[in-house]
Amino acid sequence: MKAIVRRPSPRLAEGIVTHAERRPVDVDVAQVQWAAYVAALEAAGWETVEAEPADDCPDGVFIEDVLVVYGDVGIVTAPGARSRVPETEGIAELAASLGYTVEHIRPPATLDGGDVLKIAETVYVGVGGRTNVEGVRQLRGILAPLGATVTAVPVENVLHLKSAVTALPGGSIIGYPPLVPEPFTDYVAVPEESGAHVVVLGDSRLLLAADCPRSAQLFAARGYEPVPVDVSEFQKLDGCVTCLSVRLRRTI
Repeated sequence: MKAIVRRPSPRLAEGIVTHAERRPVDVDVAQVQWAAYVAALEAAGWETVEAEPADDCPDGVFIEDVLVVYGDVGIVTAPGARSRVPETEGIAELAASLGYTVEHIRPPATLDGGDVLKIAETVYVGVGGRTNVEGVRQLRGILAPLGATVTAVPVENVLHLKSAVTALPGGSIIGYPPLVPEPFTDYVAVPEESGAHVVVLGDSRLLLAADCPRSAQLFAARGYEPVPVDVSEFQKLDGCVTCLSVRLRRTI
């Protein structure tokens, strides 16, 4: 198991804020939090691969948005925020070096990886914010031949689909009720907004933000081992634990 990460830019505090209230970001603290996040992945058995720094890109640390992987295909996205387009530089080469066949989402399509939720062969794609209908169409064209079913999900009041819902190892969707998109009527409700964001580290371990202890208790009661990490500086920029890495679960 490998995970691609990218260290925070010195300009992190200039990152885009869409739904959160703008608050000062402490870049030094963010660097420490990022290192702890990477350490948590590695402690769980993940080999981290560091992408080339993107120091001129304030949001570059949110690397999940620029690369979607499915099977042995890596799809370089077309970020919905124009200022984030330079973050894709070098990503195709990195994906190819890791053994992936590289595809691209092309303008006028937009697609952020944070809008892509994969659950086995079903791929949900959030539409309405950073990702447009053409982005979904192009992604479907790439993934359908691989056996994936791509389903568009309208999103509101959140930056990305995975700002609202993610999934547990068995495929159960989890979400914070006020933000869950209407198509998801059967899901595990969590008591805190950040509790809706988990990274599956293994069969039973879940990486999640440190500021959702009641959600952690809920997961523990269901037999999972919560692994909390402090990502507070990234949360100030609409970020969460999922967008700080691209998890490569398939051996190529």
